[in-house]
Amino acid sequence: NCLMTIIGMKHFLAAICAVGFFLHPINKCTVSTSEFHLEGDYVLGGLFDVHSVNVPSHQNRPEAIQCSRAFIKDGFQLMRFAVEEINNSTILLPNVTLGYEVFDHCSDSLSFPGVFKLISVNGLIHPLSKPDKNVSRVIAVVGPFTSTQTLTIAPLFMMDLIPLVSYGSSGSIFSKKSEYPSFLRTVNPNNDTLDAIVNILQHFRWRWVAFLNSDNDFGVDGLQLFQKRIQHTEICLAYSEGLNENTDYSQMFKQIEEQNINIIVIFAPKLYAEAAIKAAIQLNVTNKVWIADDGWSLNKRLPKMKGIQNIGTVVGVTQPAIRIPGFNEFLYSSKNHAAFTKVAQQVFCNQDCNCSDLLVEDIIAADPSFSFPVHSAVYAIAHALHNTLQCGAGSCNNSITVHPYMVSICHGSTMLLLFLFLRLMQAPTAFCSLECSAGYAKKQSGIHKCCFSCEICPAETYINTTEDPFKCLSCKETEWSGEGSTSCNLRQVEFIPFFDSGAIVIMFFTWVLMGLTLSISVLFAINYDTPIVRSAGGPMCFLILACLGLCSVSVFFYFGKPTSASCIVRHFPFILFYTVCLACFVVRSFQIVCIFKIAAKYPKLQNWWSKYHGQWLLIAIAFVTQALLLIISLSLDLPRPYNETSWQQEQIVLGCYLNLQATSCSLILLLLLCCLCFVFSYMGKDLPKNYNEAKVITFCLLLLILTWILFSTVYLLYFGKYIQTINALAVLLSLYTFLLWYFLPKCYIIVFEPHKNTQQYFQGLIQNYTKTISQ
Repeated sequence: NCLMTIIGMKHFLAAICAVGFFLHPINKCTVSTSEFHLEGDYVLGGLFDVHSVNVPSHQNRPEAIQCSRAFIKDGFQLMRFAVEEINNSTILLPNVTLGYEVFDHCSDSLSFPGVFKLISVNGLIHPLSKPDKNVSRVIAVVGPFTSTQTLTIAPLFMMDLIPLVSYGSSGSIFSKKSEYPSFLRTVNPNNDTLDAIVNILQHFRWRWVAFLNSDNDFGVDGLQLFQKRIQHTEICLAYSEGLNENTDYSQMFKQIEEQNINIIVIFAPKLYAEAAIKAAIQLNVTNKVWIADDGWSLNKRLPKMKGIQNIGTVVGVTQPAIRIPGFNEFLYSSKNHAAFTKVAQQVFCNQDCNCSDLLVEDIIAADPSFSFPVHSAVYAIAHALHNTLQCGAGSCNNSITVHPYMVSICHGSTMLLLFLFLRLMQAPTAFCSLECSAGYAKKQSGIHKCCFSCEICPAETYINTTEDPFKCLSCKETEWSGEGSTSCNLRQVEFIPFFDSGAIVIMFFTWVLMGLTLSISVLFAINYDTPIVRSAGGPMCFLILACLGLCSVSVFFYFGKPTSASCIVRHFPFILFYTVCLACFVVRSFQIVCIFKIAAKYPKLQNWWSKYHGQWLLIAIAFVTQALLLIISLSLDLPRPYNETSWQQEQIVLGCYLNLQATSCSLILLLLLCCLCFVFSYMGKDLPKNYNEAKVITFCLLLLILTWILFSTVYLLYFGKYIQTINALAVLLSLYTFLLWYFLPKCYIIVFEPHKNTQQYFQGLIQNYTKTISQ
């Protein structure tokens, strides 16, 4: 990558050389050599903004400029001082003399003559030569100051890997070593400066911020880095503006006031920063917090401005302002030796201080922000040369031929400091919207995440501001929360254990029912040939009793912690075998009506019913149909454990989920059998008074219907854990209904009234009813 970059730079330089040689002869001028030029064994280049200059935005032809306006910086004096210190040192570069060639680099894009001079060899430039041939005597260059200046000239020095050590270029692009292999700097890059600024904003929780940047490479780079840096923070860029000579400060501050912005970051050179602060004073902008970058944070003119105390508080980051020992004395000594006096010689232009009226005190009082970086840059080059020449105690290896690319300079940075001035007051707030109270989620208003309304989180949700302040998160099924919660609480798990008092009572009566079923079966078996047993259904009685016993098994599975298996056994055996019970009672009801009413009127129907065993055919059809329906419902949706959380927030009631849609056909079949049984039994309400089979069945059905109506009502209104007990009770009552009201009266007759259990007694009842019908 570096090789490709260098080749590209050579072609770039070849194209621009024609312009350089055109500019060269027209820029000879009469200047002083003592300040900008010094002979030595090794020469350092220097590019400093000594003066400011106005450059037309459009030019008709390439034209060099003369730097001759107001004196603005003293950096080149620091370079002179550092070189003199090193030349007088017996430790650093002993017996080696450093020289320098300094140029006033007052324009961002037009100060090329001095640059060409630094890279030329004997007045000529060889853009396509090898790195170790036809190389300039300049082994390294200190400067330039701004990022735009560096972007303009850096490719010319990268070609031959001439170290370019900048004391002010902080643009992030220069960190790309593939593009700028020999660029180094003694200042922090914009990344570090903006990290410090963002840390200040986060420390004081300032979230509603304006960013004013210079409208050049330095400022645009700063804005882009700032936007990237705050992307995943709570800071919002409410307003940004590029500052230049044509900025409408009145309109700019009006928009800042309209948006209620109290925090203003100014990321710009001091000329633009001074203009912005001056405009703020004139426009009566008050009570703001101004955050300064290291370019103007130590500005000494701003505190002296009239009305500066009204603008608010200034917070800034800066390079360490380190006092350089001996520099003041050097300035006075240079003044006393007439260093500020011109000596007429024909040398290169832009090497004129034009500062005969400048006082030493003015230089000493200047902004010290970049004094130490200049001094450090010179010493960094000197130490690198010291290592290259293998200097030891009192001497260096002068036989080594030094080329610029051999000078390996350590790339360091200085610490960033935080300071406050004007007023160390209570930190102001900077919000588009005030923070939401605990338990409230933010609802963004507009494009800025800092502008929002607050909505309380509903029950069963919570807000975690560190994870996502804009969303109410749902609690887990095993947790609960009230309205406006910041966390969820574990629910208490509830179910009916086997040792529950209600469960014990119901299971006891279930065992009683099973015992009674078995006892009645034995009693009926002993008295199988008696009229009572035969009128009760004969062999069908044993089927009914067996089904009642099998149904009772389901009751036990309503207690304990539900499982998939218990949920299946809880419902399906009861539905299947209770279907058989109802089918048997449908047959019994039909047979009773048939004997007393249909037989006399429709004898053929009775013959067909008897011939083809219609009762058993109907029971078999009901059983097979219900079994198929249950298998289908199982394949569609198995009953499974279910957590009921809607009854009480703090509880989970463990139950079984039964898909009513999947089992609807089975339930409809049960309901249909129940209705048929009721219709047939009701038709026999006027049968002999003493022969009350139909009346008993009708009464049992009424009790059955009443039981499940009551259960359904409770089921719709109550979802607590005792719904399982109530369901088990409804099942048990359904079984006891037929056992108590259909079978026990017959057992009573068999045991206590045997005279009614005779053939003559039953025939007499039938004959009397037949005579009544015929009459």
